[in-house]
Amino acid sequence: MDKYGNPPKLKKPEFPEFEIRNDPPKILVLYGSLRSRSYSRFLAEEAGRILEGLGCEVRFFNPEGLPVKAEGLEDHPKVQELRELSHWSEGQVWSCPEMHGTITGVFKNQIDWIPLKVGSVRPTQGRTLAVMQVSGGSQSFNVVNTLRVLGRWMRMITIPNQSSVAKAYQEFDADGRMKDSSYRDRVVDVMEELYKFTLLTRDLREFMVDRYSERRDAAWNAEIDIDIL
Repeated sequence: MDKYGNPPKLKKPEFPEFEIRNDPPKILVLYGSLRSRSYSRFLAEEAGRILEGLGCEVRFFNPEGLPVKAEGLEDHPKVQELRELSHWSEGQVWSCPEMHGTITGVFKNQIDWIPLKVGSVRPTQGRTLAVMQVSGGSQSFNVVNTLRVLGRWMRMITIPNQSSVAKAYQEFDADGRMKDSSYRDRVVDVMEELYKFTLLTRDLREFMVDRYSERRDAAWNAEIDIDIL
C-alpha cells in the first residue's frame, strides 16, 4: 500500500532465464488400491515402464500400511516416506479405480497426508501431474475429474491429456502387463505429454505458481516497504 492506501500497481512478470535440462525427470507414481490383483496398480506400473523408456527416473509409493489421516501420526514411517517422495518428485502420476462413482479412500488418504506446506517446503506446488483411472464397467471420467480437482487444490500443473480404462479386467494379461490396445496407446500419449510438460516447467515451477496476493501478504506481514511486484 502507498501512503494514500492504494494497492501497488501491477507489473508485467519477467520470466527468468532458463535452459531445458535433459537429465532424467523425477516422477512419483501413486495408485489407489490394496488388492493383490489391482488394476490401478497395473496401470500405474505400465505408466512407469513407459516413463522409464522415455528416460525418466520413476519411484512408486505403496499405500499398504499408511495410517488413516489423524492427529499425532505425522512421524509414522509411511507418512514420512510419502512426503519425502512427493518432495523429491518433479512430476507425478495418479492412478485410481472408481469406487461408488468416485476415488477410493486408499487414494484420498495419500493426498490427505501430503500437506500444502511444511515450513518453506511445498511438496506438490508447481509439479506436473497426469491422472488416470480404471473402471470395472463402461468407461467413466468421474475419477479423473475428481483427481483434477485435487491436483488444482494441491497447486499442481495437471496436463490436458488423461487415461480412463474401461473393463480393466480385460486389458491386462496374467502377469499384469497391459495388452496392446487403443487404451494402451492413450497411456503412452499421456506419459509422453507428462514428460514434455515436466521438462518445460520443472525449473520454472516456483515462478509459474508465484502469486501476487501471497507476495503482498508477505510484505505486509513483514512490515517492510519494498516493491513486491
